[in-house]
Amino acid sequence: MRILVLLERRQHGTPTPLIRRVCAALREGGAQVEAEIPEEMLLRCDSLSVEHDLYLLKSYTELAISVAGILDDRGGRILNPYPSCVVLRDKALTAARLRAAGIPSPPTWLTADPMSLAPIVDQRAVVVKPLHGLHGRGVRRVENQRELAAMPRGEPLVAQEHVPGPGRDLKLYVAGDSVFAVRKPFSPTSFIRDGEPCAVPKAAKEIALECGRALDLRLYGLDLIESVDGPVVVDVNYFPGFRGVADPVPAIAGCVEAYSRCRSGSRQERVIAGVRSG
Repeated sequence: MRILVLLERRQHGTPTPLIRRVCAALREGGAQVEAEIPEEMLLRCDSLSVEHDLYLLKSYTELAISVAGILDDRGGRILNPYPSCVVLRDKALTAARLRAAGIPSPPTWLTADPMSLAPIVDQRAVVVKPLHGLHGRGVRRVENQRELAAMPRGEPLVAQEHVPGPGRDLKLYVAGDSVFAVRKPFSPTSFIRDGEPCAVPKAAKEIALECGRALDLRLYGLDLIESVDGPVVVDVNYFPGFRGVADPVPAIAGCVEAYSRCRSGSRQERVIAGVRSG
């Protein structure tokens, strides 16, 4: 089994400890594992061929998504599937999919004119995010028209109804059927900080697995607010860092190995094979 990991460029030029450990575990299981950063490659689009049995997409850059799209067009098998990753890069589309699946998530509006949100903000606070935002950049809580007026126009954004919670997000990390949980307060740098490990609430676990089914995911993370009415999903991302989880490597490597053994591209047949179970 030949596996290629598509990585995001990091400042110090080396993969995260998690990725190094996952790759080592896969190699111990007999796989040939390589890693590349798409931004450091020169690829001819019309002759890019599928040379690996499985690709792991661990990058959110536009270039990496494009490479994954070409590989997907040519029959490459990608974990998570390319269409699912494209959906998750669009917060409006993700919100629409979650609501359509009946997953508890806040009402979400899409606009390029912040002032169009004035009638909504007059009634409730909203959390505004860039349409293609990442790592919490550009996320802000808006409570009045004055704050809306101070925002730039022309850039697409989404606004979610603010969900009051206990002050710390519940973050769930999923690898196949294994679900891990940590709690940590949101901040502009929280994505690089470990959370505090905690037990996985039963209702939250059921929601997490339903997200995987609705969005066709295997390795993914969710941010939930524990509201008075129960957990509410406010964000989903593919192949997260599992920060704060004691030892997610066996579950991640097991998920990759199970997916690699399932040769069918059919989601239904992958479910039957046990890659994802209800």
